[in-house]
Amino acid sequence: MHQTWVLKESIIQRLSVFGRKILRKIFGPTKEDNGNWRIKTNIELDELIKHRNIINYVKAQRLSWFGHIHRMPETSSVKKIHKWKTFTGRPVGRPKSRWKDDVRNDLKNMKLVKWTEQVQERNC
Repeated sequence: MHQTWVLKESIIQRLSVFGRKILRKIFGPTKEDNGNWRIKTNIELDELIKHRNIINYVKAQRLSWFGHIHRMPETSSVKKIHKWKTFTGRPVGRPKSRWKDDVRNDLKNMKLVKWTEQVQERNC
C-alpha cells in the first residue's frame, strides 16, 4: 500500500535510484555516431518517460487515497482511525514525519486551498 507511505528523503533517494536503474535496463544504451555505445543520462531518461517518475506516482496515489478517506461515511472504520487522536503527546525531540504531514505538504505545493470541496467534486 504505497498510498500510506511516509516519504522520507532517504526513501525518495532510494526509489529514484532504483527507478533510474530499471529504466536504463528497459531503454538500453544509446549508439552514438562514432559507433560507440553509452548509457543514457538521467535527463535523457526523464525525457523518455515524460517527467513521470515513481515519486510523483506515489504522491498522486497518496492524494487519491486521502480524497477517498474524506468521501467515506463517518461510520467507516478507516475514517475513524484517520480522525483518531492519541491521548498522549509525541515524544521529545524532532518529530517524525507523519502521513498527514506529507499530504498537507503535497496540498500546499499544489497550491490547493479549497481541497475539501474539490475532494467532494469527484469526476468518475
